[in-house]
Amino acid sequence: MAIEIEMRARFDKNAYDQLIDRLTSEAEDLGCDDKKIFFYVLPDQLLKVTDNVAADSAKITLKAGKIGQGAAFPETEIAIGREDVPAAVRIFNALGFEGTMHQAFNQRHNFRLRGVEIAVKWSEAWGHHAEFEVLLDEAAGFTAQEEAAARIRHVADELGVRLMTEQELADFTAAFEAAEQERKERDAAAAAPAG
Repeated sequence: MAIEIEMRARFDKNAYDQLIDRLTSEAEDLGCDDKKIFFYVLPDQLLKVTDNVAADSAKITLKAGKIGQGAAFPETEIAIGREDVPAAVRIFNALGFEGTMHQAFNQRHNFRLRGVEIAVKWSEAWGHHAEFEVLLDEAAGFTAQEEAAARIRHVADELGVRLMTEQELADFTAAFEAAEQERKERDAAAAAPAG
């Protein structure tokens, strides 16, 4: 298991384009990383089945913690074949998680700058955004986690990117989850036979 130190930022298309230009000239380009993701938002965990379209790979990921409740996320991953993605989704749905599932397609390009991986992304739910992360060994203590968070903040500042606060992340994800629940209820009502 690894510990992912992750912080996020949202911005408009103009800032997105400027960030891509800057990273293209100053950072190590790790390439396109488009993904289709089935994610299950559980009370204190995030379970994901990821079909990495760009890398022709897939995985199941369990992240402890929830967006908006700190930047450190212990993470366990299992590689699976891309052909196994539908079966993994069926299994998690059959286990009772279907009501918590959301699907997303992320257009994503990855860079590395000063030891920080930066995924510059677009998705329907988040719009234009970026994830700044440092992956640590599971044995990394509080000091190492704080140093990784400071490195992320420094790189974001250097790039002129304002990272979201924990409260902004919590508010955003709560609004997204409420809108998704409302959409699911509308879809279920529309699909129900008239009586």
